[in-house]
Amino acid sequence: MRRPPSLRNRRDWQGVAYLAAQPALAAWQWLHGLSWPLYGLMLFLTLGVGVIHHNHAHRRMWRGRWANRATDFWLTLLQGHPTFVFHAAHNANHHRYVHGPRDAARTYRFGGDTNHLLGYLLHPVQAAWVLYPLFFASLRRLRGRSPGAWRYCMAQYGAWLGLWGGLLAANPSKALVLVIVPQLHGLHWLLATNYLQHAHADGGPQRRCRMSYARNFEGLVNPLLFNIGLHTAHHEHGRMHWSELPRVHREQYRHRIPAELIEPGLVRYMLRVYLVGLVVPRCRTRAQMHPGSLPISIDLQERPSGHAHRL
Repeated sequence: MRRPPSLRNRRDWQGVAYLAAQPALAAWQWLHGLSWPLYGLMLFLTLGVGVIHHNHAHRRMWRGRWANRATDFWLTLLQGHPTFVFHAAHNANHHRYVHGPRDAARTYRFGGDTNHLLGYLLHPVQAAWVLYPLFFASLRRLRGRSPGAWRYCMAQYGAWLGLWGGLLAANPSKALVLVIVPQLHGLHWLLATNYLQHAHADGGPQRRCRMSYARNFEGLVNPLLFNIGLHTAHHEHGRMHWSELPRVHREQYRHRIPAELIEPGLVRYMLRVYLVGLVVPRCRTRAQMHPGSLPISIDLQERPSGHAHRL
């Protein structure tokens, strides 16, 4: 008899609770009608699902293979996108090139080194436009080199599209409001987080400070969203469990990160920079990258090396 699946870290019960609560709220409202407080909570949980998706791609939650595979499909259904995309777009791209000139979704690729409201709103669309070719290229390589892995990825697409098709056939308006819109909301935040964490950080090839490539957020965002705000520690220790990041951030990196890249809270930062900063210039952030080091065009990025794709 197989042993029941067990979590690698007991702190991941918080993630399991999010993964259960988000669809439960959707199901309750499907049956009993829309509730704005519950809908708001569900929208917040979509942010948590995105972070769990991210963490699961770096470090699998479960000790058993089948439990991890089931989690892949559950995340696919909740996120509205297959889990395999993290390996092509995030692990083999963003963590390899760390906001540098070859990072496909580097924030300064789209309209220069900016950090403002319009850039934040547009970044998810711009990033998706350049990341989808990485997904398709990854699938083409898998089909020739590892047909089983390719079928696994295509099964995730099938599960996601099957869910959409079934729910739209059952009740289009409920499917749109309770499933598709929350999924798109979560995906927007998942992609926009890159802008929050890296816009006006130093992505140049020769940084004036080694720890100036990411912005870090302290405050309530971390216990509620699995320490996603402690981005430098995560980049430096990609496979470290999220529960360990506060200690590592505090002991090893906080004193080495430029003060301009440490924020006491996410909401406070967004209100100050993206709203008040529209009319009060001193509330805006300053670019950490030297203007002379801003790459205009990097051909290697448009055609990533084969070594990067093998990751």
